[in-house]
Amino acid sequence: MRRGVLLLAVMLVGGGSWWFFQHYEIEGLEHLKVRPRVASQPADYGDSAPAPAARTGGTIRIGTFNIQVFGAAKLDKPAVMNVLADVIRQFDVVAIQEIRAKTDDVLPRFLDLINSTGRHYDYLIGPRLGRSNSKEQYAFIYDTASIEADRTALYTVADPDDLLHREPLVAWFRVRGPPAEQAFTFTLADIHTDPDETSQELDALAGVFRVVRDDGRHEDDIIVLGDLNVDDAHLGRLGQLSGISAAISGMPTNTRGTKQYDNLIFSKVATTEYTGRSGVFDLIRQYNLTTDDALQVSDHMPVWAEFSIYEGGRGGQIATRPAETAK
Repeated sequence: MRRGVLLLAVMLVGGGSWWFFQHYEIEGLEHLKVRPRVASQPADYGDSAPAPAARTGGTIRIGTFNIQVFGAAKLDKPAVMNVLADVIRQFDVVAIQEIRAKTDDVLPRFLDLINSTGRHYDYLIGPRLGRSNSKEQYAFIYDTASIEADRTALYTVADPDDLLHREPLVAWFRVRGPPAEQAFTFTLADIHTDPDETSQELDALAGVFRVVRDDGRHEDDIIVLGDLNVDDAHLGRLGQLSGISAAISGMPTNTRGTKQYDNLIFSKVATTEYTGRSGVFDLIRQYNLTTDDALQVSDHMPVWAEFSIYEGGRGGQIATRPAETAK
């Protein structure tokens, strides 16, 4: 009996070790650090359930939305939640900021509501982040009829110098519909900067952009999106990167219509899939709300940008690798 238990233990340890080293690597000897393996693994777009029939159309809309203290209290407001669910249905993939909850049921319950009309959205969510007791999570909610997500490539950017209050959550996506080698693939980096440290954090995001671009997955279409807490004229070093572009310019994105905080930032040289169409999704006008009613939903408006479903903006293109583009 004891020999059998010992043999089982050895098998478990051996199997666990094999799985660990297939997925992780250890760096350094004096300061051990474990990070997910991303460079050596092929993309895996497998979803937990069969995908619905792909939606038709030649473009997708990528959005970002700070849902302001999104937790149990907001879930208990049906009118607010119905608006939020309908907002998500307007986009193919949405980066979410400011999920604040001690339990893990917020996104599953939200998804049930979104999909109650027969849609097929899924989500990716990151860890709770923040220097204070008030932690936040990032998430991506995406329509599986039009978007595939590589769940093996989800990661939070390492920030050993603590330059960012909440490190970006990074995910890799591919459009459904075109042949796999022609479909638009892109990486999203979800961020909510600290309003008291925007100068430092926007400078740090320039480094994040480069790190994510060069993270070994050979993706040149990097989109940093979220609540930046600055307008497009104050992007610091992020805005000074060669070819960098902001989807939203000169438009307020807060619900009161006074400030621009939210945006999608990408290289217009690399991301030629951008159609030039973008905007602020006006909750007040769209749902005939008063300002006070809209503020119950969020103090931010969703913002979005439109992209071709084809790599390079037209059929027949094959994904461009970073080595083939200007540094």
